[in-house]
Amino acid sequence: MSSICLYLHVHQPFRVKDYTAMDMGADHAYFMPANEHSPQNNRSIFLKVAHKSYLPTNKILTDIIKRQSDFKVSLSITGTVLEQMEAWSPETLHSFQQLIATGNVEVLAETYYHSLAFFYSKAEFEKQVDMHAKKVQELFGVTPTVFRNTELMYNNDIAYWADKAGYKGIITEGWDKVLDWKSPNYVYRPAYTQNIRLLMKNYKLSDDIAFRFSNHDWAEWPLTAAKYAHWLHNLPQDDQIINLFMDYETFGEHQWQETGIFDFLTHFPIEFTRHHGGNFLTISEAIDTYEAKDFIDIPQTITWADEDRDMTAWLGNTMQRQAIEMLYRYEDEVLATHNTELIGDWRKLQASDHFYYMCTKWLHDGDVHAYFSPYDSPYQAFISFMNAARDLKLRIDQYKSKGVKHG
Repeated sequence: MSSICLYLHVHQPFRVKDYTAMDMGADHAYFMPANEHSPQNNRSIFLKVAHKSYLPTNKILTDIIKRQSDFKVSLSITGTVLEQMEAWSPETLHSFQQLIATGNVEVLAETYYHSLAFFYSKAEFEKQVDMHAKKVQELFGVTPTVFRNTELMYNNDIAYWADKAGYKGIITEGWDKVLDWKSPNYVYRPAYTQNIRLLMKNYKLSDDIAFRFSNHDWAEWPLTAAKYAHWLHNLPQDDQIINLFMDYETFGEHQWQETGIFDFLTHFPIEFTRHHGGNFLTISEAIDTYEAKDFIDIPQTITWADEDRDMTAWLGNTMQRQAIEMLYRYEDEVLATHNTELIGDWRKLQASDHFYYMCTKWLHDGDVHAYFSPYDSPYQAFISFMNAARDLKLRIDQYKSKGVKHG
């Protein structure tokens, strides 16, 4: 009987406001306004998601663990969303602390700012991973041993880095084009590594919950906990693990409470374990429990986004590439200022979300990008970002001209 690895990702960025050319040189507050009464500001967006998703989901997961001591879940939580919890909802932070304190929850390592730094600056990437580990230790008292890169971006080089950095595991998308005939339902060894192990998302079964759950046109709607558990138990008996990877916001935000998603989450662990057998493992436990079935060689970068599962969601057009390349060109200069506020703004602008909002894909992928974007168009996202980045450069130049070393 297979084990389930349930992995949930928690993230909210600091979204750039409608920042115009007129603001440059006069307004250095790039991110959505602090006016808490406006529906379009980072605080309001965070609190909406916290009350719709984080708080009720944390309660359900904690209750499941109380009644089923063998229920396990793995989480990744970005530094930016942790900052928002600390600033705007200590209640939400406390609920995550209580959940993780059960001992049944593993926290994964990642970049603090949900960035693409691995592909542009290895030094900045490693700094953000270190920052994230320290934040997780500070708030939750645990040290991550499994790594997930932003948006499950993965290739052989990333796995090689994680192996050398001492991580026991890494996760990514179980994309058919890289798996070929292999199944995602096994532990693998990444190519060119010695110790690390790779777990790959079963995207078909994960997306049944994350994307199709409320689709009345789906042939399997409504999806009940009993039906889903039955599907899993009908998988080949020699499968090791079923990796269900999705956003935390699946529960309550992407799939609203009215769809029955919370009832599904509440009852699914019971259906899977008590009535059919099987168990839940954290990602670390799965690595400790199962031997690697084979090795996986992925020289190209894959992600868990869009139908192409590549980096075109963030780097597929000229706007996106121009924006991110300009931002990383500032690295040496901004770090040389030693100014905490300047460096903090530069790092917040690295969040992959900013480039995702600039995506110009259409059809299904375009609908998804539009759903997550606070802007009227990808072009508005680009203009606001570029104006903010240019103002950042003005501030850097002012520091250089004044010879200021600290701030």
